Amino acid sequence: MKNRLFKQPLREDSLMLATERKDESLLTLTTSDFNGLFEGVSQAIRRTHSYYIDRQHNDGYWWYELESNVTMTSEYLMLLRFLGLNDAERERKMANHILKHQRSDGTWSIHYGGEGDLSTTIEAYFALKLAGLPASDERLLKSKAFILGKGGVEASRVFTKIFLALFGEFDWKAIPSIPPEINLLPHWFPINIYNLSSWARSTIVPLSVVLEIKPLGAIRESEGIDELYKDRSRRPPITAKRLPFLSWKRFFLVLDSVMKIMERFPLRPLRKRAMKYTERWILEHQEKTGDWGGIQPAMINSVLALAALGYGASSEPFRRGLEALERFTIETDDELLLQACISPVWDTALAALGLLYSGMDKDHPSLVEACQWLASKQIFEKGDWSVKRPDLPSGGWAFEFQNDWYPDVDDTAVVLMLLNRFEDKGLISRENKEKALQWVLGMQGKDGGWGAFDVDNNMRIFNQLPFGDLEAMIDPSSPDLTGRVLELVGQLGYGLSDDMVKRALAFLEKTQEQDGSWWSRWGVNYINGTWSVLMGLSSVGEDMRKPYIRKSIAWLKNMQHQDGGWGECCESYGDPALKWRGESTPSQTAWAILALIAAGEGSCDQVIRGINYLLMSQNADGTWNEEAFTGTGFPKYFMINYHNYRNCFPLMALGKFLSQLTSEGAVS
Repeated sequence: MKNRLFKQPLREDSLMLATERKDESLLTLTTSDFNGLFEGVSQAIRRTHSYYIDRQHNDGYWWYELESNVTMTSEYLMLLRFLGLNDAERERKMANHILKHQRSDGTWSIHYGGEGDLSTTIEAYFALKLAGLPASDERLLKSKAFILGKGGVEASRVFTKIFLALFGEFDWKAIPSIPPEINLLPHWFPINIYNLSSWARSTIVPLSVVLEIKPLGAIRESEGIDELYKDRSRRPPITAKRLPFLSWKRFFLVLDSVMKIMERFPLRPLRKRAMKYTERWILEHQEKTGDWGGIQPAMINSVLALAALGYGASSEPFRRGLEALERFTIETDDELLLQACISPVWDTALAALGLLYSGMDKDHPSLVEACQWLASKQIFEKGDWSVKRPDLPSGGWAFEFQNDWYPDVDDTAVVLMLLNRFEDKGLISRENKEKALQWVLGMQGKDGGWGAFDVDNNMRIFNQLPFGDLEAMIDPSSPDLTGRVLELVGQLGYGLSDDMVKRALAFLEKTQEQDGSWWSRWGVNYINGTWSVLMGLSSVGEDMRKPYIRKSIAWLKNMQHQDGGWGECCESYGDPALKWRGESTPSQTAWAILALIAAGEGSCDQVIRGINYLLMSQNADGTWNEEAFTGTGFPKYFMINYHNYRNCFPLMALGKFLSQLTSEGAVS
């Protein structure tokens, strides 16, 4: 696969500042141009409406692929082999999927167009060997050269080493410890599992069982990966020698050494109690549908923990866990892949909002059925979030079909934006709407912002833990989620005089970048964050003429590419200077258009050019193509291509623009 991300030149060098540009307005269009644009947008909307109507499930929801990288499928293959549940035909299909995404240099990346990633390549290599490819295969030889050139297995991330250790291909002693006794620490103690992010918590709690028991699966000698080590005879050290003497990472590494010494002592008075507590926690956190946390790492590690604890394939928790993983798969005649997560609630809410914003009648069966389905998914049980908010009533929505333990602010805000418009139809009761709103408001952090699944989950020192090499151990407030909540509450009548809004505005002003943009935790990246914030500020009635907002608008205009679209690469998370690079995409173009319309700039030349980009790039069936990843799992380390984004957001942008056309001039 070619690296196509960096075709665009730096916009700072090629474009004048937007504030120095003479913008054209809709008012300068001739009547024929105006009517032509109106008809073009209307036709595009009708095509996309037909697409969504045809693809709605019978129960009323939409559900699209959540594409990530091949580690998901590689680890699924490893899990089934470890459990002795491997099937030759399914392994063939998984191997086909993995090989399909191999780059020409033998590597695998974490997103489309990205560079080869060491740990992803190691996991894919090992999975392919388990599926029957010999080390002499030319494709694996290319992978081997890359892996050794990057430092070998020794240089891979912790979670890759854990999967290798399950098969004796890495030394358990060289993996950081997570003693199960940690799970007993009370929530008021600084170091406790509820100060970890929900995804880290639901992954690490079961992992503590695996690391304590250290189970071992058998493989054939030919399936091993000795050839990927720089020096297999030398155990990779966990050392703090090269770190500053006073640093949290050094402290945690020294603490890990102490814990490893303690593990060798026969007398550990709390071990038995901790193991029982952890086992009970895992069982209690399993959803009725068998899921844990709604994410692949939590699900796979929980199944591994149950297997290590002696649960057999016939036991109900074990069986339901495997069935839940199976529901995360997509299988064709030639391929089988495992998704990191599934997003039916998110997909349905965004698709329905797109249809509504683009003129579909509220009484249309597609919208009514979607809202009925979403209303049925509201969660009234308390989850992990209630540890820090024990008196807060529940009422949120989760991302997946079933995830009662982990509703999230983002889904709840977007679902409520939709269902609020249908209260008069009786599709959500005033009581349930109020419960949802109060839950969202109750999740505001002390800093004035909102995180996704927890509140005040911001102890950044946890990213320095030895097993925190993905820098995703916490769930702090972020500008994009804060903007989303402001967009919601503005629609519900809250404004600048409300204390909650004042605190949120202070958070957003504090987190604005020097160039006027905002960073985004959940979408790529500064375009996404700036869109979300501007939508929120406009919704609560902020004066969009203020200097800090004008600076944001100028930055957004200056980001536009010569083809009329907007695009930003995933690498901007590692290097903000790269926010200026990336191919134009339908979803990011739509975000920019929506932001400019919200900021009162919907008549500017940039918006018209952006709309033309969307019209020119639309397919005949009403869809758009988008290979680039514009969603974010863990910034820098785990990126997502939501296959619905390419269609729902352009539909929203076209709909908002069409509404503006109708209001700004007569259409003959």
